[in-house]
Amino acid sequence: MRWLTGRGATAALAVGLATIWGLGWRGFVLLLAFFISSSLLTTAAKGGEKSGGGGRRNARQVVANGGVAAIAALAGSWIVFAGALAAATADTWATEIGRHSPIAPRLITNGMRVPAGTDGGMTLLGTAGGIVGAGFIAGLSYVFGERGALVIAAAGTAGTLVDSLLGATVQGKVRWLDNDAVNLAATLTGAACAGLIA
Repeated sequence: MRWLTGRGATAALAVGLATIWGLGWRGFVLLLAFFISSSLLTTAAKGGEKSGGGGRRNARQVVANGGVAAIAALAGSWIVFAGALAAATADTWATEIGRHSPIAPRLITNGMRVPAGTDGGMTLLGTAGGIVGAGFIAGLSYVFGERGALVIAAAGTAGTLVDSLLGATVQGKVRWLDNDAVNLAATLTGAACAGLIA
């Protein structure tokens, strides 16, 4: 697949199988909705020319974005699964849609304007995109007959806010806290918020 490296495809297969095993075809469709929409947005935002090994997701990135959801699926918890996916979707949509903002982002911690692409920088356009992304997953969950759509949307939004906060404060300052670790923390936040609020 052009969106994944070889190991990334293997990791995605593992996440997909875990999801199908725990939550069936509906869970798998929700997972695909995140993956396809996010990959299409990334491709569009970069004009189809991605950097860093062609821009394909590697195994670490797949696990960072889908690992928590896969564990929740195996545990049979739809709300936690959807909360994790909503956070991953919100974060990706916020980043890719925010690239198109004509206004420079502001740092989440102090409101100072920063160059586009700065970790922890937020724009109104990107924030709105993230909320819509979380709502997209919540809406699909509702279509599948699951309750808690508002909880899922709120959990996804919380996840992307935590991602920005960590990006502004610790990402790159602690050796192991890179973008993948921060993404993992965001999905954990989405999962935890959904589980606690529901």
